[in-house]
Amino acid sequence: MKKIYLFCAAGMSTSILANRMQEVAKKNNILVETKAFSYSKIKEIVEEKNPDVILLGPQIRHLYKGVAEAYEERCPIAIIDSEDYGMMRGDKVLKSALDMLKKFNHIKNSKHNTSMRYLD
Repeated sequence: MKKIYLFCAAGMSTSILANRMQEVAKKNNILVETKAFSYSKIKEIVEEKNPDVILLGPQIRHLYKGVAEAYEERCPIAIIDSEDYGMMRGDKVLKSALDMLKKFNHIKNSKHNTSMRYLD
């Protein structure tokens, strides 16, 4: 099961979006876990739960650079689109997160396969 974790200032508004994303996933038989947390717990959550995608609420977009520097090797990281966030479009945010994960895994596997060719 893939873990898509949302972070914002307090974790309140993102919890509504995370629930909507989970509803869309359930309706479409997509095995994901979507949860929201306060940004203040990001280090603890990432270390303990190892998310597959990290999404930041628009209100903490200024923290993106630091989060990317800390975790971009582990998983894709993005700022949630302000309009999708404001309208609580769980379907669009879920699709975006899954697309990012697919691209991230493709790039990661490509790098692995490239380095393996040189070992032959």
